[in-house]
Amino acid sequence: MTSTSPDLPFAAKSPAQRRSGTPARAGTRDPRLDFFRGLAMFIILIAHTPGNAWARWIPARFGFSDATEIFVFCSGMASAIAFGTTFARKGWLVGLGRTLFRIWQVYWAHIGLFFFIAMLVALFDGLGEFGKSYIGGLNLWPFFNDPIPQIIGLFSLSYVPNYFDILPMYLVILALMPGFVGLARISLPLAFGASVALWIATNLGLLPLPAEPWSDRQWFFNPFGWQLIFFTGFSLMSGWLPAPPVSRFLIWASIAFLIVTMPLSSPHGYAFVKALSGPAADWVRGLARGLDWGRDKTEFGVLRYLHFLALAYLAWIAAGPGGARLRPAGSDGLAASWRWLVTVTTKVGQQSLAIFVFSMVYARILGFLLDRLGASPAHILAMNLIGFATLIGVAYGVAWFKAAPWRKRAD
Repeated sequence: MTSTSPDLPFAAKSPAQRRSGTPARAGTRDPRLDFFRGLAMFIILIAHTPGNAWARWIPARFGFSDATEIFVFCSGMASAIAFGTTFARKGWLVGLGRTLFRIWQVYWAHIGLFFFIAMLVALFDGLGEFGKSYIGGLNLWPFFNDPIPQIIGLFSLSYVPNYFDILPMYLVILALMPGFVGLARISLPLAFGASVALWIATNLGLLPLPAEPWSDRQWFFNPFGWQLIFFTGFSLMSGWLPAPPVSRFLIWASIAFLIVTMPLSSPHGYAFVKALSGPAADWVRGLARGLDWGRDKTEFGVLRYLHFLALAYLAWIAAGPGGARLRPAGSDGLAASWRWLVTVTTKVGQQSLAIFVFSMVYARILGFLLDRLGASPAHILAMNLIGFATLIGVAYGVAWFKAAPWRKRAD
């Protein structure tokens, strides 16, 4: 049985718009977009907090894709709303200008994030209480030992330390966006072909980006590969790609793909297979090693893409038409608690750049506190709950400042 939901999750698009490559003019922000991006922010905080045992149970431990795919895909959808409508209403040059302004904001967010965390780990090392180097933990000794060339590299993006690699990836993808929109105005197949060709070239090792001058290490996230998932989200929200059908076959195929690939990508899935049969586990481990090319995170391997698409399709189905299940009705306690959870998660997703930058700093602070207090289950629980509450508070605070209430006239 196959049907199409009457309440599509993506912007409607006329046949003329589809032929011309003009982005559809989305009206209001899709609530599912902000909810899942907010969920990614909580997962990213867990994943980046040193010593956090909860990181063993994040989605990345159960499949090929993880919160990075959620963040980039949803950023593509959000960009279709924020920038795609500007390209459509104001023209390509104005859209380019708005994109450049966003690149400017993200660039300085990246620079500020690096220097603040560098100061923070220097402070932690200066306390000298734990017999470990926080500077070394982020591999920042080259910066502290020889800062002049590394500062130049930092500003030119030729020095991209691990832990500081998501925003540079996002910068390059944003820079690609006007070209992608321009190609789509000529021909949608041309735009899609360019995106796929760029991704293939990256996976063939043709477009490496050096991350530091003293080694052959590359950017951990190659933007020329990751642009594929960004522009998938952008194209869906723009209406260039049709919404997928609600199909029992696709639902069961997605579930089957996630289950079958779990032992190949998840330590928990592998442990389950090993508990059932040692010889089978050896075969699974050999197959998983043979599929390393498809799970690569730097170039964004095809298995990561397929895994995320399957997961995203099931999440779209689970959310219901128009995200109805993310806005449950009723006044009972469970429904009220669910509404509150959805509301605060959505608020976090609405302020994703500010929350991401804050969480990267806050994760180091939480990790330092776990070192000081001890990483007991109670302390880990407390640190995570405090972390979640702080992200929510920051999201509401950022929204308040953005609203500029001081500009409003008193009645």
